[in-house]
Amino acid sequence: MTSVLLERGPAAAGGTSFGFQPGTSPAGAPAGTNWSILPRCELRFEKCKGGFKIHCACPDDVSCATLQNLCKMLCEGTCSCCCTCNGIQVCQCSLTCGICKCDFTADGCCITCTSGDKACCDMLQACCDCLSCCCENGCCCYVCFGNSPVCCGKCS
Repeated sequence: MTSVLLERGPAAAGGTSFGFQPGTSPAGAPAGTNWSILPRCELRFEKCKGGFKIHCACPDDVSCATLQNLCKMLCEGTCSCCCTCNGIQVCQCSLTCGICKCDFTADGCCITCTSGDKACCDMLQACCDCLSCCCENGCCCYVCFGNSPVCCGKCS
């Protein structure tokens, strides 16, 4: 499966500030519900000088184009990542202490979050460790710009 249908909003959040629930069909959804189809990607987290990189690799051309279009539209917003296990949020990392930029690759994108400040760099690299650990142990990670998800996936 190369995409996932998600419901966003207060009903999906279960009263929390951030939540996603896999949906089966938007038919019968309450008025005002936001539905989003996200590309599934293989994620890889890599520390680099000043912060870290998120590599998002899509399995096919349609997923890749969808991811790149979402990034193109939303990449000016704040970058964050949310990891869930069995639909329950395990962690959320807001990467506000760094500058995040998105570069397209042949199979998806590479999001680089860096800072020239040592303390901010340390926080970003700690986020890298946390996200990597969650993903490598079965969590699903949602990568967002401005609280809008652009992809979801697991580590290889």
